[in-house]
Amino acid sequence: MIIPSTSIKAALFALLLGITIGTGYGQTAKKYSKEVEEKITQVEQNLKAVRNLEGQPSKWTLEDRMKHHRINGVSIAVIKDYKVEWARGYGMADAEEKRPVTVNTLFQAGSISKSLNGVGVLKLAQDKKLSLDADINEYLKSWKFPYDSLAKGKKITLANLLSHTAGLTVHGFPGYEVGAAIPTLPQVLNGEKPTNTAAVRSKYAPSLKYEYSGGGTTISQLLVQDVTGQPYDKFMYDNVLKPMGMKASSYTQPPTAAQQPLLASGYQSDGKPVKGKYHLYPEQAAAGLWTTPTDLAIYIIETQRALQGKSAKVLSQDMNKRRLTPYVDSLAGFGVFIMNKRGVQYFHHSGADEGFVSNYVGSMDGGNGVVVMTNTQNSALLGEIINSVATTYNWKNYYAPVNLKQVLQPNTVLAPYVGKYKVQNQEWAIELKNDGPWLAVNPTTAWKMYFTDPTHFFVLEQSAKFSMMLDGAGKVNAIAVNDKPVATRVN
Repeated sequence: MIIPSTSIKAALFALLLGITIGTGYGQTAKKYSKEVEEKITQVEQNLKAVRNLEGQPSKWTLEDRMKHHRINGVSIAVIKDYKVEWARGYGMADAEEKRPVTVNTLFQAGSISKSLNGVGVLKLAQDKKLSLDADINEYLKSWKFPYDSLAKGKKITLANLLSHTAGLTVHGFPGYEVGAAIPTLPQVLNGEKPTNTAAVRSKYAPSLKYEYSGGGTTISQLLVQDVTGQPYDKFMYDNVLKPMGMKASSYTQPPTAAQQPLLASGYQSDGKPVKGKYHLYPEQAAAGLWTTPTDLAIYIIETQRALQGKSAKVLSQDMNKRRLTPYVDSLAGFGVFIMNKRGVQYFHHSGADEGFVSNYVGSMDGGNGVVVMTNTQNSALLGEIINSVATTYNWKNYYAPVNLKQVLQPNTVLAPYVGKYKVQNQEWAIELKNDGPWLAVNPTTAWKMYFTDPTHFFVLEQSAKFSMMLDGAGKVNAIAVNDKPVATRVN
């Protein structure tokens, strides 16, 4: 599970096996009106980069970019005027079974699970079953949070947990292979076997700043169970998913037998299927939702309509406003993030489980939105699709690519950059090809490098700024990302 990232973490996601995706291009897909089909074609034919070469705006096709990124399967739902205008699947839900993605294919939502968890917790607050501002230990029964000196005597609240401002550890969860021993929630929170993550504890005092913590979300899951006396998945289905109309979705782990034929299979960065096809997540609130883009679009629409006071299937207008109001941090609400695009606000969340990535965006006003889900661990395609949808549907102020001018560098400048670089447990490499320098960030992912001067360069796929770092003698010693050394030269 990961967070929506402004770092290069998303860029380090690996890519997947290349397949022919003709089957996914609508041989059995639902046909819409001529006008809508034209919009779908525009989206499919005009994927957008975050950066453009001056005078050469990107214009990629979905089919080409799926092959380029080695994506297995993609499912998309687009919202216009507070309605799902269209939904369509592309590629394969399971390559080995030759099972194509359809609009009914279920994907693991990863951290998007937190958005619906936020709705569920606020539902309890709305019903006066709990307070968002009280010490969480007032409601926890089966486990208590062990405060220590790092908390500085301050108490953690549900508002802190939902907004990632509780100052807690444990960013995310890798899940468990099918058939492995599954820990209880208290075991997860205490870091006890068979748990595969550390204990969730204070890193610093609450309400100081934003610090993403799936561990904190897992505390909220246990709290919901303790307050309601119900299994988390049952409470969420009966009180959130079903009332909203998300009837295909479920937090049940493992998925039920009835869901099995609809499940997408996840794939690793090296192209291999996830062992057992997917991982299990006892941390249901943080990473356990199985859903479709259409169901998530229903959630987005309900959020938009509730904000206008035109619906209240789960939360009132006031409670929805509170959910989408940043708390402590300027970007984090309760289970959702707020994005300001030159004065226009959007709410969003991304997610990743083992072999799955996804993203959704909804406008605060105007009733626009999109959901993209894939069964491969590469996030690059998600943004390209979202940018295409935003452009096709004229979302106000959303897509504004940076146009940069390339300054060609002679090989005498570029040749010293060729070699290997170490970044964490991975290896990057720069290679000079006939069409110029390329940066490989894993065995299956390489970006063409466009230099703006002898040491600074950009890639079309990422918004980050890249540069070559030199030592006092003028020798290359690292690659910097946003002016910080990330990859150290190893040869």
